[in-house]
Amino acid sequence: MENMPVVNLSHARKAFGSNEVLKDISLTVNQGDVLSIIGPSGGGKSTLLRCMTLLETLDAGSLAYGDVKVAEADSTGKAVYGGKDVLARAKKRYGLVFQNFNLFPHFTVLQNVTDALISVQKRPKEEALAHGRELLAKMGLADKEDMVPCELSGGQQQRVAIARALALDPDVLFFDEPTSALDPELTQEVLRVIRELADEHMTMVIVTHEMAFARDVADRVAFMDGGVIVEEGPAQQVINNPQHNRTKAFLARFQEGAAD
Repeated sequence: MENMPVVNLSHARKAFGSNEVLKDISLTVNQGDVLSIIGPSGGGKSTLLRCMTLLETLDAGSLAYGDVKVAEADSTGKAVYGGKDVLARAKKRYGLVFQNFNLFPHFTVLQNVTDALISVQKRPKEEALAHGRELLAKMGLADKEDMVPCELSGGQQQRVAIARALALDPDVLFFDEPTSALDPELTQEVLRVIRELADEHMTMVIVTHEMAFARDVADRVAFMDGGVIVEEGPAQQVINNPQHNRTKAFLARFQEGAAD
């Protein structure tokens, strides 16, 4: 089963008005891969993730989750999306963890994790609650199930969000800057959870500005700037020995910041 493409994006383009944010992007994520996407703000990273998770639609190109063809390019290259049933099948294949947690404020921690299992997947309530408790224990939050999000630290809220994404047993987890709203100490606890998932060969795509984390945890790193993937390769190679001048300039700024 290794090296099965879990998600495949080909010749993706996306513009907002006259601003072309994604310019012919192709990416394949295989089972067990951890791909980190790095690059300057405004380079298209979040838009790429939003297109891959169907929060935005591509203008051109194709997108598939395994055997589910979400969007296919017509003869002009324009992206033509499948019907509702296709999109529903695709949405079962991935989980998404946002920058700002996006938890339901009035739900308890356990309700946040199990709501989609019960209301969307129609799993028996007891089974869903047992699965939710198991995931919260894995996140180090077993004693927090009856709290509401505002009673938790940002790092704990983000770990609840990760448990919620994992609850649906996705083929791939997407993270959009999962630590950018957190202070350094809380950042470490969230990165530790992601590192453990990587050790378990969870397929992940992580947009991050944590370069050391990208180097140490990802298998591959893609550097995005100006709406294109400038450089992509093994994580250690791209971060420690970038080949492209734009990548070098970006990482040099990061290294200066790390040295301060």
